[in-house]
Order: sequence, then C-alpha cells, then structure tokens
Amino acid sequence: MAVYAVGHKVPDSDSIVGAIALAYLKNQIGEEVIPSRLGELSPETQFILDKFGFEAPELKLSYAGESLYIVDHSDIALAPDDVAEATLLGIVDHHKLGDLTSDTPLECWIRPVGCSNTVIKMMYDFHNVEIPKAIAGMMLCAILSDTVVFKSPTCTTADIRCVEVLAEIAGIEDFKALGMEMFEVKSAVLNTPMRDLVMRDFKNFNMNGTKIGIGQLEVIDLAIFDKMKPELEADIAKLRSEEGQHSVLLLLTDIMKEGSELLIISDDEQLTEKAFGKSTVDGKVWLDGVLSRKKQIVPPLEKVFA
Repeated sequence: MAVYAVGHKVPDSDSIVGAIALAYLKNQIGEEVIPSRLGELSPETQFILDKFGFEAPELKLSYAGESLYIVDHSDIALAPDDVAEATLLGIVDHHKLGDLTSDTPLECWIRPVGCSNTVIKMMYDFHNVEIPKAIAGMMLCAILSDTVVFKSPTCTTADIRCVEVLAEIAGIEDFKALGMEMFEVKSAVLNTPMRDLVMRDFKNFNMNGTKIGIGQLEVIDLAIFDKMKPELEADIAKLRSEEGQHSVLLLLTDIMKEGSELLIISDDEQLTEKAFGKSTVDGKVWLDGVLSRKKQIVPPLEKVFA
C-alpha cells in the first residue's frame, strides 16, 4: 500500500511545495512517501518549481485503499473526495483544526504560523535532517507567498526566521526581491480565461451547513483588474449557480496598498455588513488592511453562520 503526501484541492504553492518537502523528509527517516497533488499548478507554483529544477508532483485524485499525509488543510471539503476510504497517517497544517477524522492515532503538526512549510521546517529540525538546497529554496518561496512577503497578519517571527535560515541554505541573498518576482508572476492575469482566474486560488467552505466559496487573486497593482471586473463578477455568479452555494467571494488583493477589493455574489445582500462592518456597492467593497483569507475573511464569516 502506497503512502502519499498531498495538499488541498486547487493547490497553492504551500500545498505543492509542502507535499514535496514532507515526502523528502519522510523518506530520509525511513518511510517511503510519494508527493502528489489534487489539481493543476498556478503560474506562481510553476515558476517556483522551474526555478529550483523540480517536476510537479503526481496528479492523483483517488486515494481509496492508500495511506495519506495531509498538508496545508484539515477540512473534508478540501481533501480528496474519497479521503474516508484512505488511512490518514498525519496532518501538517497552519489553519484552524477542520473536520477530518481518523480511526487510528495520527501524527499532527499544526502550528499558528503563516505557512505549512514553516511547520515542515520545524519537522526537519526535530528529526535533524538536512534540507537540500533546492527544497530549501522552494520552501522559502512558499512561506513568502503565504505571508505576502511578511506583510500578512498571519506572518509570525517563526516564519521570518525560517525564511532567513532557508535563504542561507539555498544561497539566496535577497529573498524579498525573489518574493516580489513571484508576485509579478502572480500579477500576470491578462489573456487568462475568467474561470481560470477565479479558480486560481479558490477554496470551498462548509460554514455550519452553509456552502461558501472564497477565491483570492494577489497582485502588485489592482488596476490590472479594472477592465475585467464585470467578467469576473459574471463568472462568480455563474459559479455560484453551478455549485449551489450561498455565497461566492473573490478577493482582489493589492499587496502594495495592503488591502483587498471584495467581489461578492450572495443570497444575503447584507453579508459584508454583518461580517466586516462595511456594505457593498454594486457587489464590491474595499477592505483596507485585509490580505489574509484565513485570518481576516473566514473567521468573521463563520461567526455570521454560527
């Protein structure tokens, strides 16, 4: 029976790099683990893999009868569809504890930090395993991505320290410049189909029985979306209808202005007022200082549906 390390559906860089880094660590301590993924790579993730000479993990959607390490989530909605038919061996995450359960004891590394790869760095330290140069570089990039180059409120001193150490291992002198290079790749949204943009970094949530979809696009200049906002709004409305969701939200995050414009299609016209204290105008609202879906969007919404 094979053992896999896999991140969440619609994988981001943390999920992909985390699966690779965790699988390598496990192999070094005598456990054969294969990295895998549940979806296609984002342009940013492809940039990271190309830069450090790695192939994408195996695309694998079914895990019935297999054993699993779950990376970067612990929610059933984000896990493989047949996760209940797999043996869960462990969870490595930096989000709140979700609804995945196990019939047997499992290894859990869950820390309140900005990125799962920060947790994985702690695991390497615990097992006294040396991190290869290329994997260190990818882990560094994943942390910079998740913490928005340390600007996100999810960023901790542990994330910053891990990046500094990983930069030394990887031989990267100016890691902030690398982070901005990554965000320039993220900002390349022109000529991309609207559905691909909406789903680039999209997560489904079950909030006390209410289905909510939240996507996020991070760029260095929000003006790039000026002409495409009507198309983005039309597509999230279409997605909501297709999936039968209560609400679909799309965060357009400007990492330089350090805030997000929220596009929303919802059954509740007052949802943003209830959750964030600000009403929408024509289905849009600016949320100053909001960079993190995990810390600044999901918790207020969950309180509304509690």
